[in-house]
Amino acid sequence: MSVSVDPTTDPTSVQPSGNEPAEALRPHAEDAFADELTALAAQDDRPRPARWKLSPWAVATYLLGGVLPDGTVISPKYVGPRRLVEVAVSTLATDRALLLLGVPGTAKTWVSEHLAAAVSGDSTLLVQGTAGTPEEAIRYGWNYAQLLAHGPSRDALVPSPVMRAMAEGATVRVEELTRIPADVQDSLITILSEKTLPIPELGQEVQAVRGFSLIATANDRDRGVNELSSALRRRFNTVVLPLPESVEAEVDIVARRVDQIGRSLDLPAAPDGIDEIRRVVTVFRELRAGVTSDGRTKVKSPSGTLSTAEAISVVTGGLALAAHFGDGVLRAGDVAAGILGAVVRDPAADRVVWQEYLEAVVRERAGWTDFYRACREVSA
Repeated sequence: MSVSVDPTTDPTSVQPSGNEPAEALRPHAEDAFADELTALAAQDDRPRPARWKLSPWAVATYLLGGVLPDGTVISPKYVGPRRLVEVAVSTLATDRALLLLGVPGTAKTWVSEHLAAAVSGDSTLLVQGTAGTPEEAIRYGWNYAQLLAHGPSRDALVPSPVMRAMAEGATVRVEELTRIPADVQDSLITILSEKTLPIPELGQEVQAVRGFSLIATANDRDRGVNELSSALRRRFNTVVLPLPESVEAEVDIVARRVDQIGRSLDLPAAPDGIDEIRRVVTVFRELRAGVTSDGRTKVKSPSGTLSTAEAISVVTGGLALAAHFGDGVLRAGDVAAGILGAVVRDPAADRVVWQEYLEAVVRERAGWTDFYRACREVSA
């Protein structure tokens, strides 16, 4: 099993539309991959649920990649079990909400964004979950100037992304659901079970129209997690996104994503950097698993998650160092500092874990002498 991968398509080559800035640092999925979505829609002759831009089959093809009958190549957005994607897409075609669950770095947000873009053509209806997310972010708020001047009215009401999605029959995303306080989470129960959002101040309600769906993401590994109530969890169909199954799969994911980010930031390509990417991925996988790849040596695991997303960040940072302060070739010294920062989150405990791993594993590994020296230098 493996996780998501950004395609090698350069999003900066796609002309932004509507309100998208001319040089957006990170275009929305529906803008970055507009050509692919248009090509799929043109050749998609399968039944579509109400207000869907594509059929469920085409949505799955958009995420998993493929070649259309006219030769158009659809780049993969997710690399992993096809059945997981099919379950996720079919859930959105019912009246059930979808919960993408997994440890940090398994591309839950990436998958939810592309699902919304393919289903509704709009991935911007978003509630970002934090410890400070208020109930108004899920239900509705008020324009207080209008409220004081004219009293409660629909003109004074400020709809949340969830309310807008219900009224428009669109897909709304709730990111990091378990970071939202429990009492605010439970404001979703009526919305998901009754498909209505009461507005008691006006004696009215908003009813969800056909096409409305909700995608939430959550993990239970980070600090500050608020467990979902059993009543709320029952309203979701849960799909667990796994970590990459093999080193090769994770190396491919990191390489593709770094290439895409590097081009969007105008960083030069590093064709000779695959060895350093493999080293970063190997280190992260071994420390995550608590054992070396050959199964012979047990190692301690640090407090951090060391996810695929963090490996991408380390390599991207190393690529920037190589481009601006080196000769453009990604080397051990360019990624060493990033690895240290990713591994050592708790200065006391994690530093001991890292030093023991360097001496017991990296130092003895053939062909890793330069990597060992670079890591020792930044750890000193």
